[in-house]
Amino acid sequence: MTALTASFLGSSTWHVVRNLLVLFAVVFWLALGYWTYKDAKRRIEDSWLVALSTVVGLVPPYLGPAVYMLFRPPEYLEDVRERELEIRAMEERLEHEMQCPVCRSAVDSSYLVCPVCTTRLRQACSSCRAPLEALWQICPYCATPIETEQPAPL
Repeated sequence: MTALTASFLGSSTWHVVRNLLVLFAVVFWLALGYWTYKDAKRRIEDSWLVALSTVVGLVPPYLGPAVYMLFRPPEYLEDVRERELEIRAMEERLEHEMQCPVCRSAVDSSYLVCPVCTTRLRQACSSCRAPLEALWQICPYCATPIETEQPAPL
């Protein structure tokens, strides 16, 4: 070594720089472990697996988070739950699709009569012929009051 290098390595400046580099390396290593913990907590339900993932993120320093990223679940728990809720909602909508009360065939909400068994499904507006719901008092399409059919006297 040259005298200049030896004097620099023996100086207090080198000790400060070395200690700061070591401190930065340790803080960065701990930050990677913390990131692994937070990411595992968002992706894994089991607390033991979260702890194991954190250990894997810390033990091989700087290499652990890369190993964790290779084996972590591909999506967040929140996304999984949201997708399951959407699927459940779609299934319920499909189950509650309008059916003919007689033959159980699928009918559109705009049908007045079932096309399969010819059962009357809805009443038509006397003015615009739009299908009406049973409880409506006025046609929402043309504002005509709905005439309720009175039973014939005996």
